[in-house]
Amino acid sequence: MKEAKRGILVTSFGTTYADTRAAAIETCENTIASAFPDFTVRRSFTSYMIIKRLRLRDGIEIPTPEEALKSMLGEGFTEVVVQPLHIIPGEEFHEKIVKKAIPYKSRFNTLRIGRPLLFYERDYQEVAAGIKAQLPGLNPGEGVVFVGHGTSHPANACYSCLQSFLQDEDLPVFIGNVEGYPEIDRVIKRLKKADIKEVTLMPFMLVAGDHARKDMAGEDESSWKSILEREGFKVEVYLHGLGENEAFRLMYVDRVKDALNEEASCI
Repeated sequence: MKEAKRGILVTSFGTTYADTRAAAIETCENTIASAFPDFTVRRSFTSYMIIKRLRLRDGIEIPTPEEALKSMLGEGFTEVVVQPLHIIPGEEFHEKIVKKAIPYKSRFNTLRIGRPLLFYERDYQEVAAGIKAQLPGLNPGEGVVFVGHGTSHPANACYSCLQSFLQDEDLPVFIGNVEGYPEIDRVIKRLKKADIKEVTLMPFMLVAGDHARKDMAGEDESSWKSILEREGFKVEVYLHGLGENEAFRLMYVDRVKDALNEEASCI
């Protein structure tokens, strides 16, 4: 009997920054590869814009999930787990991963999709614990704002759910989004209500890419850092994506394990 050829397709939104791609995406891939030595790990990105920019600017070819699955099928892979490094089950997850993978389900002996970072109730507890472990020592009047991407997709509610879990822990941690609720003006109201004077900005994103470097921490007057400083807050910046934190990398390993055990396959 022919031996099964097994693979894990690790897929993320992607980034054009080589340093954070290595620090956050490649480290996640390597952590997953170490945990599953019998599997071949492959990479794909869901951002068509990033894929195009990397190809034209750097000559780097990164496939979409659909292209990667087609390639793996042609190479004779029989068992595949697609593991997203996405934070929430939003449009990127449903439209560019799950929807594109469905036609391939019958073509592999086994095709499973792991869940993103936030999905089940236990995931929120786990992520809240990971956030807590990442916090600096905080004195009264000091807080941390985690800046996410945000979306118009209903999954944007995941951010508010996580905020509730953090409040249950009595942590001076506030979730905000660049492109969705809660926006910075709402975050500022919450900071003032909690009597926070000093803020550390951290990305609630896999990588510290464009949104983190420009929208969150940039010197432009429209950045979160600049807006908070104009509002009288003292601001520090932590420019490291979640993928640089081992605790979060291990969460993705657990999601692969769950998908392999058919406990949480999203297809």
